[in-house]
Amino acid sequence: MADPHTALAMSETARSQTETTQEAMDRALSTVAAKKDEFVRLPIADKIALLKSCMVTVKASVPTWIREACRAKGFDESAPVAGEEWLAGPMLVMRNLRLFVETLQAILRAGTPPLGTGVHRRPDGRLVIEVFPTGLLDKLLFAGFTGHVVMEKGLTEDDAREKQASFYKRKDPTGGLTLTLGAGNVSSIGPMDALYKMFVEGRVSLLKMNPVNEYLGPVFEQAFQPLIARDYLRVVYGGADVGAYLCRHPLVDDIHITGSDRTHDAIVWGPPGPERDRRKAANDPLLKKDISSELGNVSPVMIVPGRFTDKELAFTARNVTSQITNNASFNCNAAKMLVVAKGWEQKDAFLALVNGCLAQVPPRRAYYPGAADRYAKLTEGKAAERIGAAKEGELAWTVVSGLDAAAEETQFTTEPFCSIVSVVELDASEPIAFLQAATVFANDKLWGTLNAEIIVDPRTERRYEVGAALDQATMALRYGTVAINHWPALGYGFVSTPWGGHPSATLENIQSGRGFVHNTFMLEGIEKSVVRGPLVVRPKPPWFFDNARAHEIGAKLVDLEMSHNPFSLPGIIVKAMKG
Repeated sequence: MADPHTALAMSETARSQTETTQEAMDRALSTVAAKKDEFVRLPIADKIALLKSCMVTVKASVPTWIREACRAKGFDESAPVAGEEWLAGPMLVMRNLRLFVETLQAILRAGTPPLGTGVHRRPDGRLVIEVFPTGLLDKLLFAGFTGHVVMEKGLTEDDAREKQASFYKRKDPTGGLTLTLGAGNVSSIGPMDALYKMFVEGRVSLLKMNPVNEYLGPVFEQAFQPLIARDYLRVVYGGADVGAYLCRHPLVDDIHITGSDRTHDAIVWGPPGPERDRRKAANDPLLKKDISSELGNVSPVMIVPGRFTDKELAFTARNVTSQITNNASFNCNAAKMLVVAKGWEQKDAFLALVNGCLAQVPPRRAYYPGAADRYAKLTEGKAAERIGAAKEGELAWTVVSGLDAAAEETQFTTEPFCSIVSVVELDASEPIAFLQAATVFANDKLWGTLNAEIIVDPRTERRYEVGAALDQATMALRYGTVAINHWPALGYGFVSTPWGGHPSATLENIQSGRGFVHNTFMLEGIEKSVVRGPLVVRPKPPWFFDNARAHEIGAKLVDLEMSHNPFSLPGIIVKAMKG
């Protein structure tokens, strides 16, 4: 596979406007570190009470949270597009809090959480643990959707039970302090990463805001005041120099980063050059602390050649377009590489539908640093179809085609992190041959191990040999999340599904990072999550670009996750049907 470090940098250096002074950072670290032993031994009932208190303060913070996020990204908080911020921000944080409460309540009752919602073995002997839906409300809201975890080879059910929630089985646990380097694109990432380190691994946390979205820092200080008041959490601000200082600080025991592989390598191995090369060759990292990470992906969407009905093809085009345009395409799981069969009869019709859908979405503010530069370099000399009239500060939706699957294209090794999606055509035109070729292409040519998607029409999948090939591809893909028919971001959003890069990554070749977060059943020994849903669903999903009630549905889902009251469902369903 091509070296990802020859790729373009993820972003320019963003400058902090509210940088925390070194004196204040030292004080925050000392304050939180002094409480790490208290927190690690905190009774489970007290941790449940803290999480429940955070649900109340998160709810109180939501109006400011949504207003500030929409202002920064350049759209009206009363418009449907604001649904993106509701769904990817407070709704997911509230769900995370609720599911952790449920897990800790189970540990309090029985000493261990349930092993998902079901366990079975595959024909090849691999252990599979069902983790979504988590209950009746999930079943009603996401009818037909499932999520399961494929465990590491050789793991038995007894092994999985013994490993699960291992922190809560320690008799005399040792406290620790995690530095969480927050992401700048999606507002739930930083808080949820910190919550995982705190309530799954038992560590107090220092959350450093990314300069891109540091405007949300005061919101998080309000939202997580119960944890801050007990000195279990602090929020600090600053750019790369602050991050480097904190990583080296003796009071920091371990680090979690969501961001760029280049940032990761600078922290772990030092700046590019002979000394970094020597360290890698000698397996002598500059930073010897434990580090977990989630670092992005050139996310493939592989469309199995078949015979889609007109309705299925149109729905799939809207589905894929939503994966491209959400959050102005500044998502690590945005659809970035459409992998199609050269001889698929519906290929041109499908791509025309995608272009037509993109034309319905006004270009968005390119708010992430470096986007315009990456856009220019990734479109230079390529067949690039620009869709929509971009104003100053915006970038047109752009489809790059004509890529050679056998070549070392820059688009294969560089996550665009902007409004570009690429198309590559494979010679294999029969479903089984395509699945095999697409798996090899994704594994060996595309940078990253975070998430991949396969789309297949139901009639093609029902052919026994195709269904078997689909299963083989799902297992063979070296990605932390594999999704069938829908956006892999659902694996992020379900929260009960572990989220992270495939465990084949190493510090020397980090790809999409190491370790999993979310994972509210607290499983250990994970290889990947698999999520899937029906090819066409009704009502229209709230994350679709053309859902006219997305913002209203998002607000109601925040309330539902907080109350978990089934009587809230009718109102949500009414909004969804009007979407």
